[in-house]
Amino acid sequence: MEIERVGGHVRGVPVGAVFASRKVVQQAKLHRDNQRGISWASDEDGLRVGDAIVLHGGYEDDEDEWDTIRYTGASPGVDKDPKTKKLLRSQSWSYRDNAALLRSYERGYRIRVIRGYEGDERYSPSKGDGYRYDGLYKITAARDAISKSPAPDGSEIRICQFDLERLPDHLQVQTDLEQQVLQALEDLGEQRSTPQGQEQDGDPSADEGSEEKFPLTRSMRVRRLVRDTAAVKRIKKLYEGECQMCGLRLEGPDGKPYSEGAHIRPLGKPHRGPDVEPNILCLCPNCHVRLDIGAVLIETDWSIVVRAALFGTALRANLKVEKGHKVHPEYLRYHRDYWRNRELGSPQ
Repeated sequence: MEIERVGGHVRGVPVGAVFASRKVVQQAKLHRDNQRGISWASDEDGLRVGDAIVLHGGYEDDEDEWDTIRYTGASPGVDKDPKTKKLLRSQSWSYRDNAALLRSYERGYRIRVIRGYEGDERYSPSKGDGYRYDGLYKITAARDAISKSPAPDGSEIRICQFDLERLPDHLQVQTDLEQQVLQALEDLGEQRSTPQGQEQDGDPSADEGSEEKFPLTRSMRVRRLVRDTAAVKRIKKLYEGECQMCGLRLEGPDGKPYSEGAHIRPLGKPHRGPDVEPNILCLCPNCHVRLDIGAVLIETDWSIVVRAALFGTALRANLKVEKGHKVHPEYLRYHRDYWRNRELGSPQ
C-alpha cells in the first residue's frame, strides 16, 4: 500500500489512539505495511526514508523504556527462524528498511511509534486493544551491535541498532493551543527543578533546590483541563466513572459521570511516568488527591494502605480492577517507594 509522505503526526489521529489490527493501523496511514516493523515513504528526492516503527516483541535485543527505545533493525524473512523469530545471520545496513530508517536519522526526521500488545507489558496495550499510536520520537543514534543470541553455528550476529527518544509533551499534541499550554507547563517544570533560593509558587514546603513535588499539582490540573488523553478516556469509560478506591460515582445534572484519570507514576520530570493504561486509575477527585499526596498506597495484592486519617467516604479494602485493565506492579512499587522514603507531606 503506497502512502503519501507524511512527516510527524497524521491529521485526525490523536496520540493514544488504539487500533484492532495492523491492517487498521495501515488504513489510518500511520504505517505503510501490515507486517513489517519499519515503515518508509519516498522523500522529496525520491529516496526512501523511515517514518514509523512498530514495537511488538519482534526482537530480543529491543529495549523499551517509554521515553527511550533501543530498536533492532529489520531482516528479510529468510534470515529469521520462523518458530523462534531469532536471527539466523547478521543484518545489513543496505537492506531497504534499515537504510530508510538510517536516512531519517541522518536527515533528522521524526518517527511515529506504534506499540503492539506483545511488546513490553509496562507500556503495551491489551490484546483486546491491539495496537496504539504513542506519538513522535527522534532517532538519536544508529550503530552496529552484537545480538544477545548467536547464529546456529555459534558465530556472532551483528544487528543494526537505533536509539530513539520521545519528543517533549507539547510536540505530542496537534493543536496550537495545546502545544502552547504544554510548552508552558514544561517550562514551569524546568524552573521548579532549578534551585531558586526562595519559596516556589508560594509553597512554604518547597525547599531551596528541592525535587519537584509528586506530582506538580498545578501542572496536572492544567493538563486535565487541556485534555483527557485517549488512554485516560478508555479507563474512565471502562469503570463508567466509578472510583476504583472508594466506589463513589459522581454524576452531573445531565446524568453524565465525572471522574479523573490518575497517573500512579506521574507524568513529566522528574518522575517520567508514561500516559498508558497500566499507569492510570479511575478515581474520584478526593481519592485522586489522596493518591497524589501519598495518603494511600496500593500493595501488589491490590490492598489499599491508609497512611493518614480519612474522613467521609470509606475506602475499599482492595482496589477494584476490572478485567482488561492491567495495572502494572512497577508503577505501584514506584509510588510506594517514593512515599515510604519520605515523611508524609514533605517533598524531600
